[in-house]
Amino acid sequence: MTKQEVVQTIEQYEGHKVKLALVDIDGVLRGKVVSKSKFLKILDEGFGFCNVVFGWDVNDAVYDNSNVTGWHTGYPDSKASVDIATFRTIPWEGDMPFFLADFSSSEDLSEVCPRTLLKKVSRQSAELGYSPLFSNEFEWFNFNETPRTLKDKNYENPTPLSPGMFGYSILRSSQNAPFFNDLFDQLNAFGVPVEGQHTETGDGVFEASITYSDVLEAADRGTLFKSGVREIAHRHGIMASFMAKWNQSLPGCSGHIHQSLWDENRDQNLFYDNSQPDHMSDLLEHYIAGQLYCLPHILPMYAPTVNSYKRFVEGSWAATTVSWGVGNRTTALRVITHDESSARLETRVPGSDANPYLSMAASLASGLYGIREKLTLDVPKTEGNEYDNSSNKLLPSTLKEATDAMKSSKLPEELFGKVFTDHFIRTREWEWRQFSEQVTNWELKRYFEII
Repeated sequence: MTKQEVVQTIEQYEGHKVKLALVDIDGVLRGKVVSKSKFLKILDEGFGFCNVVFGWDVNDAVYDNSNVTGWHTGYPDSKASVDIATFRTIPWEGDMPFFLADFSSSEDLSEVCPRTLLKKVSRQSAELGYSPLFSNEFEWFNFNETPRTLKDKNYENPTPLSPGMFGYSILRSSQNAPFFNDLFDQLNAFGVPVEGQHTETGDGVFEASITYSDVLEAADRGTLFKSGVREIAHRHGIMASFMAKWNQSLPGCSGHIHQSLWDENRDQNLFYDNSQPDHMSDLLEHYIAGQLYCLPHILPMYAPTVNSYKRFVEGSWAATTVSWGVGNRTTALRVITHDESSARLETRVPGSDANPYLSMAASLASGLYGIREKLTLDVPKTEGNEYDNSSNKLLPSTLKEATDAMKSSKLPEELFGKVFTDHFIRTREWEWRQFSEQVTNWELKRYFEII
């Protein structure tokens, strides 16, 4: 839609309000509802949004180590801009108009805004003559809980939507048909087209893949998918969790990224070459080499929480090494080159807790790095079980280890800029510190009486 068409649509909308949202460093939607008249003014002038959204964590605890904002700045408003291309309506809220905004025009937050960062990386791709097409697929667990009941349980022993390990189950999806079908239908109506949806292995776990699109739209869809699933679930008396690993004995939840580079007109898939082994083009090999090279330096952008690293367990379907293979689900990168139309790379490292803007920015930036530097794909292709392979480099096993590696590397600044890199590292150091200061039930059970 053009701006004029958006204005006309909003003016003709029978309701009286519009919802706006921005995305913080953790991928959490932060927003507000405004009147129609206020929104039409915002379209022309932008709007102020308290910059504390980049000065606190997921629990609204303010950072004490941030340079971007803090008590020292007084938490002023920063200028946010509405992206009219994100216009959609929310079907489960009476088709209320909805828009995403970002801080691309802000003097103080543009360099740390995840959506603005992805725009920057996408422009770099365009300057090289490539059109990046991306998509997310997510796994998540569903529970017969509400925020109140789970809090009353002290977040212990949530009741799964369904019992037992039953992946690809027609029975389980049918038994939960009102919720299962509502997800598919309502998300599609919300402008987040779901390509496929099924149960996964685990108590009450679903998986869905989102239809591919331009990388920025793909990250928008990924973010709105997670938010939309939670909102739709709540209307069915269900809680959806995108934690990477909620239970030690159950599989973790992935947030895999599928990606390909096309020519400027999107007529040719540049990852596919029918004359080469495994149909992999030279460009794809450079792209893979770049991702593998950069992966240990930027892992927190794929695995941003303390919990993320509980998912990296051998035999769990999650990657544990810097590795790649063709059609191989035990490696960090999985090449899929059945035909030109669907040839792509699947980055299997991110969990469902990853911020889609940052995980996609990391994927694309590191792949482009490999192309620009013409990196050679010198990591051998994994045949068979990567978990049995001791020759490839292990991924960091904790958020602290991964953040320390990112902090000691010069590469992240080269890929994402000094201001973003510094701010992001500080937020991950904060996250680790919050965890380290807690006394857990595990410690009480292990040490209280005996030690």
